[in-house]
Amino acid sequence: MSHSIPRRTFLKGIGTAMSLPLLEAMLPVSAVAQAIDKARPNRMAFLFVPNGVNMQHWTPAAEGAGFTLPHILEPLAEVKDSINILTGLTQKHAFANGDGPGDHARSAAAWLTGVQPKKTKGSDIKLGISADQLAALKVGGRTKFASLEIGCERGAQAGDCDSGYSCAYSSSISWRGESTPVAKEVNPRLVFERLFGAGSQAEQSESQARRDRYRLSILDLVLEDASRLKQRLGIRDQKKMDEYLAAVREIEVRLQRLEGAESLAVKGATRPTGIPSNYGEHIRLMGDMMVLAFQSDTTRVCTFMFANEGSNRSYREIGVSEGHHDISHHGRDEEKLEKKKQIDRFHVEQLAYILNKMQSIDEGNGTLLDNTMLVYGGGISDGDRHNHDDLPILMAGKGAGTIRTGRHVRYSNGTPMNNLFLSLLDRIGVPGETLGDATGKLDQLF
Repeated sequence: MSHSIPRRTFLKGIGTAMSLPLLEAMLPVSAVAQAIDKARPNRMAFLFVPNGVNMQHWTPAAEGAGFTLPHILEPLAEVKDSINILTGLTQKHAFANGDGPGDHARSAAAWLTGVQPKKTKGSDIKLGISADQLAALKVGGRTKFASLEIGCERGAQAGDCDSGYSCAYSSSISWRGESTPVAKEVNPRLVFERLFGAGSQAEQSESQARRDRYRLSILDLVLEDASRLKQRLGIRDQKKMDEYLAAVREIEVRLQRLEGAESLAVKGATRPTGIPSNYGEHIRLMGDMMVLAFQSDTTRVCTFMFANEGSNRSYREIGVSEGHHDISHHGRDEEKLEKKKQIDRFHVEQLAYILNKMQSIDEGNGTLLDNTMLVYGGGISDGDRHNHDDLPILMAGKGAGTIRTGRHVRYSNGTPMNNLFLSLLDRIGVPGETLGDATGKLDQLF
């Protein structure tokens, strides 16, 4: 028989503190089903892709629940009933509005803020607080980290990256204040250590050194604690805990395999960075970190940039050797449009991996995906036109049972995207009527 344990229970070892998923033993013994429903944490995630998409193969033809997934979105077939495609949303402050060229920088800067960035390549950057950081201010005190910012491409916080705009605008979608972008972490190993580290920096370093020296798993450091705790859990909680620990170990093995391979590849190199050379694996590993952080309630807010805005990365994994930004300026060339479609579908395939994993994690009355509000898309529609209306926006998850999903919803073109953010913030207990250029809250979703 299980006994009640505190929600903020950790498995502890030297330099390690591992949060746990939501267990029935953390809830009142009576009326467990109702308690689970009431205790459902609602997470918020924003996943950003650059350079627009091939809209012809993104936007469904039909509206409502009867829509067919276009080619780019076909990888989402298994989670179709848990997503909404939102057409017509706009970030008007990503347009020039008299500021001249620099659409890439503006599109990333305005995406979660709805604010026109000050055109400067100096230190006097100015924007506004982003939706994720508003959420973090409200719910961040309930978790180990107020928010998590991750990505797959390093970005500078200074210098000219786009027609006189600071690099901070192109490489950051999360802003704590009008002059404070929140730097993202691109190294999955460092994210892993951050999620499970505890105590002083010296203790964390000792923990990692010990694991390296004796080839230990992080689970070895908390094994005794975990064994004691499992004796107090019921059968279903034991199964859930085993699944969670197995997921942690699986990620650790992948990191070790990656780092070992890179050590062999470059003799005499410094300690491996943990950044995969395979871009798809990099996205999936970072996605796994976000899922672990949500599952263990280490944070409830995350931003994830697949790449910086204006990125000119090539996609040799799928046979596209040209740079992404160059291809996005297609000039209606059919060959470039086809390659852009391939890149866009590749991104969605990685998204599907993340969503399917979230869908597979049971949380009592629903899944991890059911208890999440995840927005995927970018601040440019057609990369050749650099337009910021009719944006490619997909929303996944049911917001702890508050969102109707499985539909293509078309709004009047020009509807502020910040209306969506106001609506989502409302769902996690952040009331408000203003955010950037918002004019109100969206209908048809809730």
